[in-house]
Amino acid sequence: MFMKHSQMSPARVTGILDAAEAAIRAIPPAFPLEATVAVNPFMGQASEDLATASARLSRVAGIALTRPRAEYAADVAAGRITEDDLAAALIASTSPFKPRDMALLKAKIEGAGPAPEALPTVADLAAGITGTDWPSVITRTFGLWAAGQFDQGQALWSPAPGRDAYVAWQAWASRDLTPEIAGLSGFCAHVADAPDTSERAILRAVERLGIGEDAAETAFHRLLMDLGGWAQHARWLLWQAELTGGTDGTLADMLAIRLVWEEALMANVPDVAEPWAATVQSHAHPVEPSAEQVIDAILQDAAERAFQRGLAEHLGGGAPTAGQRPALQAAFCIDVRSETFRRALESQDPSIETIGFAGFFGLPLAHKPQGSDAVDSHLPVLLNAAMTSTSHGSAGAEQDIRISARAVRAWGRFRQAAVSSFAFVEAAGPFYGAKLVKDALGQGGKPARATPVPRVEGGLSAAAKAETAAKVLTAMSLTDGHAPLVLLLGHGAQMTNNPHASAYHCGACGGQTGEVSARLLADLLNDPETRAGLPDHGIHLPPETVFVAGLHDTTTDKITLFDRDLATPASADLAQARRWLGQAGKQARAERALRLPGAKPDTLGARALNWAEVRPEWGLAGCAAFIAAPRSATSGADLGGRSFLHSYDWQVDTDFATLELILTAPVVVASWISLQYYGSAVAPEAFGGGNKLIHNVVGGIGVVEGNGGRLRPGLPRQAVHDGEKAAHDPLRLSVMIEAPQDAISDILARHPQVRALFDNGWLHLFALKDGAVAARYLPGMSWAEDTRAL
Repeated sequence: MFMKHSQMSPARVTGILDAAEAAIRAIPPAFPLEATVAVNPFMGQASEDLATASARLSRVAGIALTRPRAEYAADVAAGRITEDDLAAALIASTSPFKPRDMALLKAKIEGAGPAPEALPTVADLAAGITGTDWPSVITRTFGLWAAGQFDQGQALWSPAPGRDAYVAWQAWASRDLTPEIAGLSGFCAHVADAPDTSERAILRAVERLGIGEDAAETAFHRLLMDLGGWAQHARWLLWQAELTGGTDGTLADMLAIRLVWEEALMANVPDVAEPWAATVQSHAHPVEPSAEQVIDAILQDAAERAFQRGLAEHLGGGAPTAGQRPALQAAFCIDVRSETFRRALESQDPSIETIGFAGFFGLPLAHKPQGSDAVDSHLPVLLNAAMTSTSHGSAGAEQDIRISARAVRAWGRFRQAAVSSFAFVEAAGPFYGAKLVKDALGQGGKPARATPVPRVEGGLSAAAKAETAAKVLTAMSLTDGHAPLVLLLGHGAQMTNNPHASAYHCGACGGQTGEVSARLLADLLNDPETRAGLPDHGIHLPPETVFVAGLHDTTTDKITLFDRDLATPASADLAQARRWLGQAGKQARAERALRLPGAKPDTLGARALNWAEVRPEWGLAGCAAFIAAPRSATSGADLGGRSFLHSYDWQVDTDFATLELILTAPVVVASWISLQYYGSAVAPEAFGGGNKLIHNVVGGIGVVEGNGGRLRPGLPRQAVHDGEKAAHDPLRLSVMIEAPQDAISDILARHPQVRALFDNGWLHLFALKDGAVAARYLPGMSWAEDTRAL
């Protein structure tokens, strides 16, 4: 189909389109604001090691993937990174470009490596020749079009809803005079005469720009990185389509759009031809790390070994319980913020036991919230929903809520409308002035409205109830020894005026809170039909055991219990549980306040209500480890709120199905979180959300800095920096699992994509035995049992 429009051979056509596909796969997805979840920004580089990925992203984005070398030098000087850490990292490196000995490595630490610099685009070269900032012109005009094209209900008008992106842009840009006013004469006609599909446009552009097959992949990747978060939003559209077996061509359309711009500038600024030819030749070179990039990767590994050494010293100190029945069990999400609260709760009484499990509690839900027919995913983004739940109340109550919601939406749209904006300010200004003062004083928050008990649409059969409950309890390692009262505590974060609020909610719940999952599971486990069927699955719940759902507010460290969901009052001592939770909350707030700038334990609640607070909490900043083991491996240890804690007992996991689930779902989700914080810290230009103080929400999908331009993905600077120093130490996640090494290896062999994360160093893997580190995983499916190599 392409030969009509090109003199290319079929093999070259295939090679160019394959290169375009590879460049598309190199871009990470960015989820919309309404359900923001952490994403591994290096997802497309998982098949490469850190040094090679750094070389690639230096070429296409001008970024480094490690900290400035002076920071490593400071850690060495302070003794945080020891000579043993450096030696172990140097020995572990397999790069032929690594320093020949420790003396050379230590000498290199004191110097500054060269700053990364992206290969120029035609737009960059044309800017240097003409004096017009063509990259900025492209960024602003493309951003203006994209904001309308991908709008999700914020704008009053969208230019071409429902049309393919390339076709819609072509119609827009052929009438947009901005480029011609800037000096790019004939641009509208050039766009109008461009091929009618993105594939044809790509093929024509590579001919006109002289891009060969060997240069195409990184040349294309370079142009997509130029589009920032808009490209990542398009990659999300493809991600979503592929989850349901479909596909999406938006990112290919964006590549074609960017290539049409390059063509136009090449034709209008002929002096770029020579330097562009040299740039294409550079793109054709294989991606290989420099000796300096290898040194930086070794220093990063040494920093991670230093952390692992300190963590290993804290493990294994707890004693296994002697079989006594706990008075209270509380299941928390594995989120690192839970570690602080769990430790505080356990310190209230030795009869308290806590459990860690992914916050969607194993229920693959799509949920319809009250007052809406929208369906929100309440499960990890790696999975598809298998059941639908709803919080819709009675018909009358539902109608009242919908009418109220429509009124709020109509009022909001009136405020935004151009025709009413000045009149609105004059009429409502005094009222909103008072509202702003109340919000600034932290007095503008509204109490959360009680929502009806969620339920599964269509219900579940008795057999399905028992089967689902048995799977969840087995995965939680909660098949026996049940306390009279078991709390199932999801989590969410209360905050005001924060576009990224969903990023502080539960990642395992798709950026929603864990309330729905916790309440549904508690209802399921209390159901008489479930109880009657569980013995067939080898699980016997004591008749007096009651499950109560709750929500942990990670901003205020307060727990809300939904005991009113119970059909009959709980016989267990809920009053005592509330006292323990209250005291634990005070203790957790006292610990967390030490880290937050200007915070005091009794002011954390006010931060949650303050519309001007840029750091209501730290979220998952500091995350560095994932531990799947019995609680005895970590109990009593202060892990500083930096570890994901998943309860797991391999001795009752007879077929290692739970271990496989942990490695392929919670570990991967935790790695996404860890690497998003890493990317936002070391490469904020490409993977950071920018400055909260100048954010504007665009299209309901993301933010820009100022009044337009690039969509900013990732975490804002205020989420990883306190204004004076970094609040997040960028370390790749150290995964520690108490299980036989052979069992872990067998699972990795069946899941090559997960194995690649460990083989290429994006995650570190350790096997625990009796709570202590027993072996380190080495690339290539082998283990080192010499723990001195830590």
